[in-house]
Amino acid sequence: MAIIAATVDSEQELEPIAESVQFPVTWGMSRTDGDAIGAWWEPRRDHIQPSEFLLSGSGKVMISSYSNSPIGRMDPAEALTLVKYLNEQRARAKQQSS
Repeated sequence: MAIIAATVDSEQELEPIAESVQFPVTWGMSRTDGDAIGAWWEPRRDHIQPSEFLLSGSGKVMISSYSNSPIGRMDPAEALTLVKYLNEQRARAKQQSS
């Protein structure tokens, strides 16, 4: 599993935040980038709203979350619980088919 983040912030604005996390964070997301992932764009403040995805190893979107406020974002612990559950289900199905 990997975590990747992106922001509309500039490289300079992002630097203090990016230094405190252990995953890649890209900067300078544009309206075009937001449109490409189906995110909501906040025209009044001219920025992308939170858009979160849990992808399979093959790149399939397993779950997604779109928000227009701080409420409703993915909780990392809950996402990890879901990943563990899905992996257990996959292992169980594989074991039953052998």
